Amino acid sequence: MTKRRKIKGIVLAGGSATRLLPSTRVTSKQLLPVYDRPMIFYPLNTLIKAGIDDILVIVSPEHSGDFMIMLGDIFEDYGIKISFKIQSEPRGLPEAFILGENHIDNNCVALILGDNIFEDDFSRIIKDFQTGGRIFVRKVPDPERFGVVKIGKNGKPVKIVEKPSKLISNFAATGLYLYDEKVVEVAKKLKPSERGELEIVDLHNWYLRRGELEVTIFDGEWLDAGTHDSLLDAGLIVRDKKINENFHPLINDAIDNFCEKYKTLIKKRLF
Repeated sequence: MTKRRKIKGIVLAGGSATRLLPSTRVTSKQLLPVYDRPMIFYPLNTLIKAGIDDILVIVSPEHSGDFMIMLGDIFEDYGIKISFKIQSEPRGLPEAFILGENHIDNNCVALILGDNIFEDDFSRIIKDFQTGGRIFVRKVPDPERFGVVKIGKNGKPVKIVEKPSKLISNFAATGLYLYDEKVVEVAKKLKPSERGELEIVDLHNWYLRRGELEVTIFDGEWLDAGTHDSLLDAGLIVRDKKINENFHPLINDAIDNFCEKYKTLIKKRLF
């Protein structure tokens, strides 16, 4: 029986989120609330439910302290290791693999964007991942805003284009990616695009050209809370669809303990 390879987790939670100013002047977008908990817990839940217990959170320098306060030791008693890496300035999504090179350390990796919330449970797919790459795609009404994936009759990806000017597909690549250990060296060799950033679509296409890229199509909610309207909508959808009730029990316990400890601390300060 082949031993299942370990998968490390990365949550990309850097950036300045200027579309959410003034709220993001005082804290990171990923720490803003989505209904009853900070946004960051939703992508963490996707990873932890899949059995990933070693997670790197990539943060911006100006809000690194906020992440430490919220996540520094919250999972310490639950067997989940959270570490942090500062991204001095956004240089594109593939930089997460470069910054996380020592963290990945010849293992597979699941990268999830810190502002992406998924209704579906991808635990089994993530746990079973062994080699190559896998992206998660969903039909959208406005594909020109995304990296778009054309899928063949056999269910395999055949073409991926970033924000296409001509319609090739309605399937958008979402903010969850699985890659094997080759991803670090591939990311290092990518050339910046015209906007001066490394592009995740170039990384996808490297694996695609080698026949090593798979796709998972899903229909559940995919919430990208990057504007005031989408942040409000995300909270309402989470509440109405009870997405917040589908968390791993250890996350709920950790949050409850964190709150109780904080309440006790506040009482000591007051009296």
